[in-house]
Amino acid sequence: MPGQRGQRGQRGRRVGRLPSVPGFAEWPVRSAPGARSPKGEGKAIRGRVPRGAHAEFTVRDGRPDPVTAVRKTNHGRLPELTPIRTGRMAASPFAFLRGSAGLMAYDLAAGPVTGIGAQICGDAHAGNFGLYGDARGGLIIDLNDFDETAHGPWEWDVKRLAASLVLAGREAGVSDDVCEAAARDAVGAYRRTMRLLAKLPALDAWNAIADEELVSHTDARDLLGTLEKVAEKARQNTSARFAAKATERVDGADGSEGRRFLDAPPVLRRIPDAEAAAVAGSLGEYLRTLTEDRLPLLARYAIQDVAFRVVGTGSVGLRSYVVLLLDHRGEPLVLQVKEARSSALAPHLPEAGFKVPEVAHEGHRVVLGQKRMQVVSDFLLGWTTVDGLPYQVRQFRNRKGSVDPVALSADQLDDYGRMTGALLARAHAHSADPRLIAGYCGKNDELDEAMTRFAKAYADRTEQDHTLLVRAIKEGRVAAETGV
Repeated sequence: MPGQRGQRGQRGRRVGRLPSVPGFAEWPVRSAPGARSPKGEGKAIRGRVPRGAHAEFTVRDGRPDPVTAVRKTNHGRLPELTPIRTGRMAASPFAFLRGSAGLMAYDLAAGPVTGIGAQICGDAHAGNFGLYGDARGGLIIDLNDFDETAHGPWEWDVKRLAASLVLAGREAGVSDDVCEAAARDAVGAYRRTMRLLAKLPALDAWNAIADEELVSHTDARDLLGTLEKVAEKARQNTSARFAAKATERVDGADGSEGRRFLDAPPVLRRIPDAEAAAVAGSLGEYLRTLTEDRLPLLARYAIQDVAFRVVGTGSVGLRSYVVLLLDHRGEPLVLQVKEARSSALAPHLPEAGFKVPEVAHEGHRVVLGQKRMQVVSDFLLGWTTVDGLPYQVRQFRNRKGSVDPVALSADQLDDYGRMTGALLARAHAHSADPRLIAGYCGKNDELDEAMTRFAKAYADRTEQDHTLLVRAIKEGRVAAETGV
């Protein structure tokens, strides 16, 4: 009975109380017996890495120039599409930042690092947060891009978010004070949210849902109208709507009616039958990456067509396909099969003191990282291999919507900063003990101020990088295609 000093074992022997253990699952390591509390450990790190040190940003010798960096990241991409990627990066300094996660990781690796690891997004800029649908038709607000995810320094994500808010605000034409306030509020919301999560019961902190309540928590009331508009558009952003615009009716060989993708290059184009067959054939491997309870649903769909579709700034040039599935009523479900490359952070993590684990499949890395950071993930997430290359598989257009930070007004930008900072803290708290990070961050705004100074300095550097890229394009040294 509960409350007794012990229990009877299977053979009648009395079993004493179990010892108090910090955790019976180790992730990634457990403190040694007798170690100080996680909060105390976090506070102790300040002696080695003062919070004010995060203001530092120095352009070190040997830093790749931006043109060389762009060319390097184009290796392995489809060469006919790299001018589109370069053109998108040249659109603005904020767009340049979006496509240069690896260059920023190079810069961050030389800076102060606490050594506290978390599953990080790796590309947590202000444009990589948004709405998406859950399995029950509700809308969730969270991080929504995980191509660069890795186990690494939590502060890298926070600094990237803060710098991106400064750049987004500058592009929107708001004052420097507003830009810096948005960055400061993002870091402050991250710190306060981590403290809140550290005080909650473990299960409550784990299941903290990123939804409309977050707006109230972060005092982001000026965002409400914008979020409502984005949510309304997101509800309409479905496979059915995409299929209605991007496909046409065709008659099958047996007289049945089907659909196929329209040819709309360069963004959407039809592909040779052999290529389409290879993608369709890979879905067998994909099904084996799903839990068995998903199979009865997908068994009700038949593959109709496969097409190539160009994706966002950082991913342009990677191989990416859309697969059209139809159920017995002809209702569509569209899957995206997107090439997964190694994280752009991987070459720079060792310098920051983080071991890069061997990755058997990059698609698995992306999916696992996403599930580790989100409370609710796409229930059809999986991975596969096509012609020897790794891919991730997910729903396409599952009621996705996003706030364009460049379009926000001055009174909305700092609200958006607070909301995204809180979202990032919740995501990190799934893989790092929030007590540890909260202990380091502390109660005052020292970290907020330091990272804001970093964000401003890094935004200045990004503007210079962008200028050099634009100059190279004008001089004909780099090919770029704009407006695509």
